[in-house]
Amino acid sequence: MFNIALFGAGRIGQVHAVNIANHKETCLYSVVDPHPTNAKALAHQYQAKIQTGEEAMSDPGVHGVLIASSTDTHADLIELAARHNKVIFCEKPVHLDLERVRQCLATVKVCQVPLFVGFNRRYDPQFRQLKNLFDAGTVGKAESLLIISRDPSPPPAEYVRVSGGLFRDMTIHDLDMARFIIGEEPCAIYAQGSHLVDPAIGTAGDIDTAFIVMKFPSGAMATITNSRRSGYGYDQRLELHGEKGLLSAGNIKENSVEFWGENGCTTAKPEYFFLQRYRDAYIAEWSHFVDVMAGRVMPETSGIDGERALYLADKALESLQSGQEIKL
Repeated sequence: MFNIALFGAGRIGQVHAVNIANHKETCLYSVVDPHPTNAKALAHQYQAKIQTGEEAMSDPGVHGVLIASSTDTHADLIELAARHNKVIFCEKPVHLDLERVRQCLATVKVCQVPLFVGFNRRYDPQFRQLKNLFDAGTVGKAESLLIISRDPSPPPAEYVRVSGGLFRDMTIHDLDMARFIIGEEPCAIYAQGSHLVDPAIGTAGDIDTAFIVMKFPSGAMATITNSRRSGYGYDQRLELHGEKGLLSAGNIKENSVEFWGENGCTTAKPEYFFLQRYRDAYIAEWSHFVDVMAGRVMPETSGIDGERALYLADKALESLQSGQEIKL
């Protein structure tokens, strides 16, 4: 049984707490959070300890750490965990500054501890099946990839100001998925964006609607379309076109019932919240991390993937600001 110290008792920390507790090989050993109310509630629910960060890192009873705290704490906590020889699961991103990410990864490399970065969409069953079918040669050589990612509603402007912007906060998932699905590093990126959804987002210096086009060395291209608003639910789709056909993964709906009548067809909307849509992905990525702790596998999604995704987000922003395609 692996004992886990959970850093962060907020919304995403609570999701991970469920998966830690439900897995037969892991136990929620302790909770670390600067807000006592959150920490006490979660610790009480799972009969876990409340610890400070230093206590958790120096405790020999802690085998692994799950970092789901605020983004600005991630790199420092990763380094601290690495120096204490803990196996590390960290929610994306490692940091919002690329140079700080590289410093952090250098520390992890010196300490030689496994680091898994939580790009959970790689572990979504639908997207993983699409990837497996592509790798098996089902559609032959990839020609174009379309990634559609639209949130149901925009976040508060206060969040936007500290999030790092649309590309680092939201698109970073899709940039990682493009690399994952195509299996290559892009060689060029071009981005355009607008603030159409909420004027406060524009006032905060960000965009809420974007298109990104990436080129890959093989000639394949990927298009990402993002919006902070989708009136019909959480819109998450992939379409991969290849020389021998098309692979597509659609939305998960609130239910699968369809009504057909003289006016056409009525179906349920896509699920509204990301924790509903990606529930199975969070479970699957935790199962993979347990295999990492047990020494059965190496992390499929490592610090390098975190670095590459942030690099692409930065270059997308550079393209948006310059209006030019950026060579990578």
